[in-house]
Amino acid sequence: MTTQTEKTFFGQPAGLQTLFFTEMWERMSYYGMRMLLVLFMTATLQEGGLALTVASATAIYGLYTGCVYFMGLPGGWISDRLLGGQRAVWYGGLIIMFGHIVLAIPNDKTFFVGLILVILGTGLLKPNIAALVGQLYSDKDVRRDSGFAIYYMGINIGSILGNLICGYLMEYQGWHWAFGAAAIGMAIGLIQYKRTLPKLNSIGDKPESPLSPKGEKISWSIIIGVLGAIGIIAYMALTGGLTIDPVTVAEYVAISFTAIFVAYYVAIYWFGNLTTNEKKRLGALLLVCIASAFFWSGFEQAGSSMNLFARDYTDRFVGSFEVPTGWFQSLNSMFIVVLSPFFAALWINIGKRYVTPAYGIKCAVGLIIMASGFILMFLAAQWAASGLKVAPYWLIATYFLHTVGELCLSPVALSAISKLSPRRFAGQMMGVFVLTYSIGNIISGLLAGNFDPNAIDQLPQLYLQISLFSIGIGIMILLFSLKTRFWESLQDENDEKKIKPEDVVPTMQ
Repeated sequence: MTTQTEKTFFGQPAGLQTLFFTEMWERMSYYGMRMLLVLFMTATLQEGGLALTVASATAIYGLYTGCVYFMGLPGGWISDRLLGGQRAVWYGGLIIMFGHIVLAIPNDKTFFVGLILVILGTGLLKPNIAALVGQLYSDKDVRRDSGFAIYYMGINIGSILGNLICGYLMEYQGWHWAFGAAAIGMAIGLIQYKRTLPKLNSIGDKPESPLSPKGEKISWSIIIGVLGAIGIIAYMALTGGLTIDPVTVAEYVAISFTAIFVAYYVAIYWFGNLTTNEKKRLGALLLVCIASAFFWSGFEQAGSSMNLFARDYTDRFVGSFEVPTGWFQSLNSMFIVVLSPFFAALWINIGKRYVTPAYGIKCAVGLIIMASGFILMFLAAQWAASGLKVAPYWLIATYFLHTVGELCLSPVALSAISKLSPRRFAGQMMGVFVLTYSIGNIISGLLAGNFDPNAIDQLPQLYLQISLFSIGIGIMILLFSLKTRFWESLQDENDEKKIKPEDVVPTMQ
């Protein structure tokens, strides 16, 4: 509990300052480097790039972003059972920083080693720093929601900084200057994390559910073995001993992640000893998960096909100054900063005046709004196909619609997971839900592979297909949600028996 004499961070626990700036700089490095990936991989050798095909580059991009989310599952487990949150964040940040340093080295073969290091480090840091934020507050602390809002603002500030700084350096100094800036950003985050770590006190200093000494030894042996296998595969691929087709790998990984999601969901549904009401709520939650996977498969075009569109077919001159390609990637975060308070108030006012829309309906609307952005890209691509440079407001309007869709779906989906999941499976269901991010990101990379710079006339059709398919899925989810909206409000029979009048705590409006 925070007393009046204790130092606070905007009225929040002092430890939030530590986590806010650590996450801000980590996101600066992540989004700055994410913006560079496809552009660097598709740039010609004369331009200092890797000269990969768009299909290979976007498949690698999809694998990278998808694996970042997937690695959060073992990363969370390592924190809970082996390291504790504080050390997991520290070691994760170090691995990320070394990954960016490797990326900054002008050597084509070490590029993929750097990507692997960033994936591993982010999987260790990202889920655990968010968990530490939650541990700053007691269950009855009314500051929790506002604290997460401040924390989320740090994420978006970091994204804006990363895209602006790395985007400028990429355009006017060179690729590896931009990769180096990402490493410096992570280093700054680590320095301030270490210096302000005492503000966390004992929060996350030990594992939540530590293993026995024997279990710990076995676990570290398995982890070292897995890392060794990754190292051997990477070495063989870099030395020519193993040929890897990124598109094929991405297809198999997408199938594997989808299979894991389905198997886990079915196992909980059929073998989790759920009540009838719990099963119905889980059925309603499935629509949210489906909407999430399809949403991110479209939304993540931002870093791939839309990034290439900004580079090759958008008029980026303002007077004599050419706006760096990467700066368009900042639009999403800027719109989130501006629109988040509006949407927070919108849901509250709708809840006061009307029947609150079901989770499935909100997510379906978010998916449809995001998909409508690709109608604009379809029109813009038609202009580009005619040989004209497209005005930047087409991309700006598309990113605006994508952001509105994100604000309709992303926070709502997380809320749905916390409310509709069976309580004894809440943590596991959050892990299963994260798989929808991975699936969506990999599919996004595969879709973007159809972007052929030498066949611009095919691009309008790509964006139209993404739009119509996503809108169709959104309409289907919307129709099913008219039925499942009744399931979302079902109370578990066991909970009804346990709740007593004196246990009911009034909530703030």
